[in-house]
Amino acid sequence: MTDESGFRRRLIAPAAGGLAALGAFAFGRPAAAQGNDARAALAATSMVEEVKRRGTLRVGMSTFVPWAFRNRAGELVGYEIDVANRLAQDMGVRAEFVPTAWDGIIPALLAGRFDAIIGGMTITPQRNLSANFTVPYSATGVDMAASKRMAANMTTLDAYNRPNITIAGRRGTSALAAAQRLLPRATFRQFDDDAQSILEVVNGRAHAMVGSIPRPLFAVLDNPDALFSPFAEPMARQADAMALRKSDPDALNFLNNWILLRQLDGWLEERQKYWFSAREWRDQLPG
Repeated sequence: MTDESGFRRRLIAPAAGGLAALGAFAFGRPAAAQGNDARAALAATSMVEEVKRRGTLRVGMSTFVPWAFRNRAGELVGYEIDVANRLAQDMGVRAEFVPTAWDGIIPALLAGRFDAIIGGMTITPQRNLSANFTVPYSATGVDMAASKRMAANMTTLDAYNRPNITIAGRRGTSALAAAQRLLPRATFRQFDDDAQSILEVVNGRAHAMVGSIPRPLFAVLDNPDALFSPFAEPMARQADAMALRKSDPDALNFLNNWILLRQLDGWLEERQKYWFSAREWRDQLPG
């Protein structure tokens, strides 16, 4: 009498082997070759490959002095402009800048209006839910410029954390969000750019303005009779990175390595010192 269990083992073994062979040679191609095809297809859809084909790197940015602004000749200059131009040069393409309102810049990235955001964007968990970030290529923080007349002797966070204290800031920025978190009881007024926030304090309509370092310090240097720096240390620290659409590991790898190399050769540090520590560029500001 035939051993039924043995018969079943003999029947199943070839079937299993057949399935493995079918998986390995589906449509006449080995599994390894199919994996190579999948990787090639993924790379072909990368932002990097599209930029190389197009010949231009489309950069989403917004104007923040000294990150990006128009000089007296109407040309875009600033730290982020230098970074984007050098990145494009190293890719063998040309940078094309797409000025965008800051509070809508991530939706514009996701809609495909440009390839990446290179604009002093601070990494936050909320932003990271929508976009991927590279490793940081600059580190900044949040600082304050206060009114000498309205905020004299106010040199602690607690002094500004009151409902009768008005603080100005740029809409949609991580600096404003950090200040709102640290000073939940204060009254905030939001504006479309830092210049309006500074004027609000200089003209006596707000006790202080908040912004990313070094903007508040520059405001104090430009208005020494009206403004002062109330804190010895930053209110908060930040890390800035480039933002990309999700599902593009090839572009993320390329940009991370580019940042690493430009950090190692000192180029990023030199540009940061030029734009954030000294103000030799001040004569480029429009009158």
